[in-house]
Amino acid sequence: MTTESGPEPQPVVSPLTKAAIFLVVVLNPDEASADVARNLCADVSALVRAVGFRDLTGRLTCVTSIGAAAWDRLTGLPRPAGLHAFREIRADGRHAVSTAGDLLFHIRATRMDLCFELTTQIMRRLSGAVTTADEVHGFSYFDERDLLGFVDGTENPTGPAAERAAIIGAEEPDYAGGSYVIVQKYVHDLDAWNAVPAEQQEKIIGRTKLDDIELADDVKPSSAHNALTTIEVQGEEIKILRDNMPFGSVAAGEFGTYFIGYSRSPATTEQMLQNMFVGSPPGNYDRILDFSRAVTGTLFFVPSQSLLDGFGDLGGPDAESASTDQPASTDLPASTHPLASTDLPANTNDGSLNVGSLRGDTPR
Repeated sequence: MTTESGPEPQPVVSPLTKAAIFLVVVLNPDEASADVARNLCADVSALVRAVGFRDLTGRLTCVTSIGAAAWDRLTGLPRPAGLHAFREIRADGRHAVSTAGDLLFHIRATRMDLCFELTTQIMRRLSGAVTTADEVHGFSYFDERDLLGFVDGTENPTGPAAERAAIIGAEEPDYAGGSYVIVQKYVHDLDAWNAVPAEQQEKIIGRTKLDDIELADDVKPSSAHNALTTIEVQGEEIKILRDNMPFGSVAAGEFGTYFIGYSRSPATTEQMLQNMFVGSPPGNYDRILDFSRAVTGTLFFVPSQSLLDGFGDLGGPDAESASTDQPASTDLPASTHPLASTDLPANTNDGSLNVGSLRGDTPR
């Protein structure tokens, strides 16, 4: 389906829900598995309608995303401009890892049973064609707080601003209506975090804990989480759309946050991660990382609903035309890591950022 303004997006810009499942799978290497995946992608919207019809007030949705290597195998189309393997970051013991992932299914509803049933149907269709890299069941925690006790997502854009932040427009006309998404699974050391006085926690986050008010500039450290993840270019803040969810197992002692950030260009989220892990300037890193560890990291492209529904008619690339995406480096220092290259401009705070790449506009 194509709307008057362009191809119909997937439900990236959807209201927050009380439950979510984040499912990441890796395709088996044979062509039969690729065929299974193509056909499933084309049928996801039908599965959502079938499961969601059981409770029309449950707001069941699924956003299906494709990794770089899988895009080459499944579509035979040129890669979207920002699609590549997640680039890991290493800096003084802090590590944003890069992990396997060919398909991401972000499943949301007001009820976990709807999410669970849709996940079951998807995996039934993919049986024998994939292995599961990660499956996380997220839940809403009181008044939209994470397990660190702070409200998460206060500054999320809404309405038309969310669409401007997350949905590709004229800058990539072949993939208009699409989006990019980066996901990371963070595990928290809650014992260590809870030993920190609330006032110090607030300075680490940059907001008050009880009433969720942003700290004044003369109180908030430059290393505060919300300071480092605010990307401004020539006075304009470049936003992404987050739908983070807490997850955990009390018996296993696992407590975490599943980060998911949609944007019309991955460069914005990559700059945020660069600031967090390396620091802005280097060394002025996000102190949350003293208590939280990233255990996954993947980047995907979200095709428009129109393109996804047509996946069953696509074919894989010829061997000689397949893209040769290079694997992420594992040992480069921050100064020479690909994140510091011209693919992702450094935050110099002098207005010299590549405004186009962060906004999703065509670079000049």
